[in-house]
Amino acid sequence: MSNENPGIALLLIDLQKNMLDPAHPVVGSEALTSRLQGLLNRARAAKAPVVLVRNCGGDGDPDVKGTPGWELHQGFAPNAGEPVLDKTTCDTFASTELDSLLRSRNVGRVVIAGLQSDWCVRETTQGALDRGYRVTLVKDGHSTYDGKTLKAAETSQAVNQEFQGRVDLVETKDVRF
Repeated sequence: MSNENPGIALLLIDLQKNMLDPAHPVVGSEALTSRLQGLLNRARAAKAPVVLVRNCGGDGDPDVKGTPGWELHQGFAPNAGEPVLDKTTCDTFASTELDSLLRSRNVGRVVIAGLQSDWCVRETTQGALDRGYRVTLVKDGHSTYDGKTLKAAETSQAVNQEFQGRVDLVETKDVRF
């Protein structure tokens, strides 16, 4: 990868029907969907590479490959040429060809948003850092479910705080491509 002028890519994680449709949505799903659709539109307008990621759950999970819950939410359908990577680990880099895909496109910075804050967003952010990428974590661009001890907003904030000083934490409206 050339370091002279590395590009930027948008990485949208697990924006799947099982977590965004009204039956069992993550906290704040409607507002999050709206923000991330705007972010996606801006990335496309800037001709930045877009990579969509889909989690492939295990037996009994609501996102088993090929089931309706596994499909990407209709607001995040890929355009022609936009890869959709199917992963089986929380860190997208660990179970897909994401690293080689980004390097082949001379990407040195990734903008990360999606679901869930405490699992796949957190692990993929760490995976990007471990591989030397500059990371912009969209601080209002990820969510999760309320847990037993923390509300979803507290969990998302804890993830943001964990990466403070190691990534660029930027609100959706301020992300530039």
